[in-house]
Amino acid sequence: MKAMSALKPAHFLWRMEGDVAAIQLARPERKNPLTFDSYVELRDAFRELRDAEDVKALVFLPNGGNFCSGGDVHDIIGPLIAMDMKRLLAFTRMTGDLVKAMLACGKPIVAAVDGVAVGAGAIIAMAADIRLATPAARTAFLFTRVGLAGCDMGACAMLPRLIGQGRAAELLYTGRAMTAQEGELWGFYNRLVAADALTDEAMALARALTAGPTFAHGITKTQLNQEWSMGLEQAIESEAQAQAICMQTKDFERAYRAFVDKRQPLFEGN
Repeated sequence: MKAMSALKPAHFLWRMEGDVAAIQLARPERKNPLTFDSYVELRDAFRELRDAEDVKALVFLPNGGNFCSGGDVHDIIGPLIAMDMKRLLAFTRMTGDLVKAMLACGKPIVAAVDGVAVGAGAIIAMAADIRLATPAARTAFLFTRVGLAGCDMGACAMLPRLIGQGRAAELLYTGRAMTAQEGELWGFYNRLVAADALTDEAMALARALTAGPTFAHGITKTQLNQEWSMGLEQAIESEAQAQAICMQTKDFERAYRAFVDKRQPLFEGN
């Protein structure tokens, strides 16, 4: 098992508070755009998280009042114009691999969105498990604004499941910004919080998750993602198997003993 407390990324900020990891993109002066290098480094970090025993939850935070402005116009979009199809496909697969790594990391991810969350920034928020936002958050899947399709990094699969087919279609066709109030009403955001409370709320939520049965949380994350493509009978059987696995954990026994003793259980993630 890996430990990630010593991670020193070059292209984003990383810190640990106990067993909660926090990520921030590191270019606040430009509203935190992504580059080729930051995409790769983020993807690799989320891949490592799967086997990290010192991280039980992760929070993706804004920096300088903004979450992420998507792919850098000069560092990414400009060079893409000169690439051939093979290199373009390698790039789009790599960006999709970031989402796959977030979904497969086995840890709950809380996105805390303030200001701009557009393009790939909106996708990162979408790929989180739980999303908080400030009233100033503006979220746009603006791929059509640069002449591309709205089907980027899993948006056409995931966004309709969060906010409904019609609402997702509007955002993906038009590229317009979804306000924070719309995002909360439509179920994209779990709740809105004041800007000065966003980090504390997100970290507190993550800490609450780490106090739970974290092995079981990993199973929940897996099932939430895998059951998208299952029929109901498959899903019920898959959940039966998953729950039987969880019933073999010490945390299940700890919860029972605590109930008998009329006290709160102390989960240890095994």
